[in-house]
Amino acid sequence: MSSTTEQATGARTWSVAEHLDDILTAVQPLEPIELNLLDAQGCVLVEQVTVPVALPPFDNSSMDGYAVRAADTEKASDASPAVLTVIGDVAAGSSGTELTVGPGRAARIMTGAPMPPGADAVVPVEWTDGGTGGGPVRAMAPHSASPEGSGGQVRVHRAVTPQAHVRTRGGDVCAGDVALEAGTVLGPPQIALLSAIGRPAARVRPRPRVVVLSTGSELAQPGEELAAGQIYDSNSFALAAAARDAGAIAYRVGAVTDDAETLRATIEDQLIRADLLVTTGGVSVGAYDVVKEALTAVAGEAEPEEARAEPGEGEDGEEEERAFHGAHVDFRTLAMQPGKPQGFGTIGPDRTPILTLPGNPVSSYVSFELFVRPAIRAMMGLQELHRPTVRATLLPPHGAGEEAEQLTSPEGKRQFLRGTYAGGERPEVRPVGGAGSHLIGALAHADALIVLPEAATGAAWGSEVEVVLLG
Repeated sequence: MSSTTEQATGARTWSVAEHLDDILTAVQPLEPIELNLLDAQGCVLVEQVTVPVALPPFDNSSMDGYAVRAADTEKASDASPAVLTVIGDVAAGSSGTELTVGPGRAARIMTGAPMPPGADAVVPVEWTDGGTGGGPVRAMAPHSASPEGSGGQVRVHRAVTPQAHVRTRGGDVCAGDVALEAGTVLGPPQIALLSAIGRPAARVRPRPRVVVLSTGSELAQPGEELAAGQIYDSNSFALAAAARDAGAIAYRVGAVTDDAETLRATIEDQLIRADLLVTTGGVSVGAYDVVKEALTAVAGEAEPEEARAEPGEGEDGEEEERAFHGAHVDFRTLAMQPGKPQGFGTIGPDRTPILTLPGNPVSSYVSFELFVRPAIRAMMGLQELHRPTVRATLLPPHGAGEEAEQLTSPEGKRQFLRGTYAGGERPEVRPVGGAGSHLIGALAHADALIVLPEAATGAAWGSEVEVVLLG
């Protein structure tokens, strides 16, 4: 990573790829921890999990019906049903050993109940008279309403073969099998499997805690009355939502005014709960670009590692300074549009990564997708860091014809335009909204980014373009 001084004086322009590589080189996967299963949802498993016991652990019924010896039903039909003596009930949760099914006998059995000794098949209740003495029934009478249903006789109208409607022990997984490999992302089915084999927790890389804060004295919170010159803060909401969508635990901080000391104090307060800090606004070349002012200053004041005071030492007020000692934040110009001004570095005693994004809503969101989302997913230990990209045919905006003004792009910059994508055999993409980085209304209707590379100065309708899928 280049120093802040070098970036301030060298006027070097970074490519999108260079900036992203720098971020991903510095960001490391979080240390594994043990989490309860529901807390581990969406996390990456860091250990191979083997099955301690067979699943299911015993032979059990897959139907409500009657546990029988298949041979006793061999000749059963509607015209000549097999008549069996019912010896009792086997309910789910029972041991299944209370009853033994001998020749000419049957036991009422519920779904999931263990197969009683002697039985080798289950006849669904719909294939029987349910003990009523009439024709086939649709359901079994509740035991509480008809306890006599567990005795008497049952007529079976269809034959079954051995093991019919029986879930055999180990039919799902056997003891010693690999249940899940390290690197598996734990979704609902994986959590179901872990709980089914008796695991109450899993060792995973946790979801990163991402603190998002926006800057600008002009920002008001939604629901407040707008004063003259104010706008509502949308960036912090958009980026916090995007961080959650990427898999992080997101904390949104209310907008910080354009004051460097206030910003530094806010960041210092947030470091305790942040694995990653994301700011938006205040990174360009204006007189009130507070993020650049505050973090350039602390980076310039950094002390050598060995000169730092231990935590708790010093006079009142020095704790905040120590939080920023050793900070390294680079502010860069990127060859991209939107999103030219960017910043990246580390801050605080734990060298917490910080990404500073521009303040225009589209610039901020595009920057998040390109740089912050991959960083979050790298911290989670995921292999797939980036949104999927495809090639698609570029078509005019909806409602415009071929005579519509074609897309243009500044040479030397990679441009990202909002678009709507349609897949299929011939994927298509259409621009939505203009190129302005403040046009958040168009962003809300886009599900893709149209990418025009650095060497391109435009794209004609009908040409093939690269598309980043956002949905």
